[in-house]
Formats: sequence, C-alpha cells, structure tokens
Amino acid sequence: MKLAIMQPYIFPYIGYFQLIKAVDKFVIYDDVNFINRGWINRNRILVNGKDSLFTIPLKEASQNKLINEIEVNWDDAWKSKWLKTLEQSYKKAPYFQQVRPIIEQTLEQEKTIFSEIIVENLKLINVYLGITTEIISSSSIYQNTELKAQTRIVDICLQEKANHYINPIGGIELYQREVFEKQGMQLNFIKSKPVQYPQLKNDFVPWLSIIDVLMFNSVEQIQTFLDSYELV
Repeated sequence: MKLAIMQPYIFPYIGYFQLIKAVDKFVIYDDVNFINRGWINRNRILVNGKDSLFTIPLKEASQNKLINEIEVNWDDAWKSKWLKTLEQSYKKAPYFQQVRPIIEQTLEQEKTIFSEIIVENLKLINVYLGITTEIISSSSIYQNTELKAQTRIVDICLQEKANHYINPIGGIELYQREVFEKQGMQLNFIKSKPVQYPQLKNDFVPWLSIIDVLMFNSVEQIQTFLDSYELV
C-alpha cells in the first residue's frame, strides 16, 4: 500500500495532486503546528498576466496552535471580492464555467475549522479530476503526537501497514531510506516534471494554484499532467 503525508494547503499547485494520485491513501497532517506565512492559506493565481498572491483570512492564526485548531475568518464581503477577482482574471479561460462551482462550494461550506475546509476542497477537486485516493486526517486516528519528525511518519506508515512511502522532493534531506527499509518499507520522493499550457495570450507563469490549471485545461489534459513526474 502506497502512502503519502502532507500538511493541508488550500487550492495547492498541481504537484500536490500528483502526490495524491500517486498513492492509495493520503494523510492530511493537521495536528502539527501552524506555519505563519506558509502555503496553508495562501497560493498564487494569474492576475493581469502576472502571478498574484491570494490569502484566505484566518482567525488568530499562530504557530503556537495546531493546524486543526485554526478557524477561517472569511465573510461575505471578502468572498464577493475574491470571486470578483477570479472572474476578472479567468472569465475568458475555456473552463471558467466548469471550475467556478468548485470554488463557490468551497467558500460556501458551513465548517469553520480551516483544515476541514481544505479536506473538503481537495475532495471536490479530486472528484472533478477522477482521483479516487482515500483522504484521511492525521488527527482523526493515529494518536501519536508525542512522536516527532521522521519517527512519527514511520509510525503512521506502520499503523497503515504501508509498504511504500512517497514524499515531496523537498523532504529528501529529512528522511533516510535505511530507516524505512528497516521497517520493510520503500521510500521515494516525487519530482514533478515541467507542466506548461496556454494562459490566453500571456507569457506562461508556472506552478500557480490548481485553480489556474483547472481554468485553462480539460480534465483529460490535467490527467496527463498528473502523471508527469518521476520517483527518485
């Protein structure tokens, strides 16, 4: 069984979904400390042909809190403004009408815990793209918060009886293959290949939020992007 573990990110870039599709079960690592100015509640979209950062407002976000303790702080005025920005930026994109409902459903959730909203957002996008990977939150099952770093990751893998753990390439210095091999597990790192597509008449801006990918590409095309990686 292939397993991956990642912190929750809102509308993450396509590499996040490559990792989800590459495994049988995807664990949302939500009972670790929140990171200020990280990517949990931020990402980039295309505005006037240039990358532009958007930030989902949160209530009293702090690195002294766990991710699953952080609440969202959006209101109708913020939602309306952001939707207007998206419409102005993407209304001419070929798949705007198909993608807008996914964004609206995310904003209309009654949940207040941001990590729970992110989980639902990921599931919505997965359904749209035909990704069937099971998603589970680490806070809901493993009860091993006393463990840290690699030791905790290995423990989650053991609890899930995984024999293959896949991590983003950015963690290549954090995890040792021999540690996993001693527990009968294979360790690999996923490395995304360049993904490029037309963004109207603009010069291409890579690695934006999945929103941008969804707006400009058919489901069939995105499915080819999802397999555009190598395991190292």
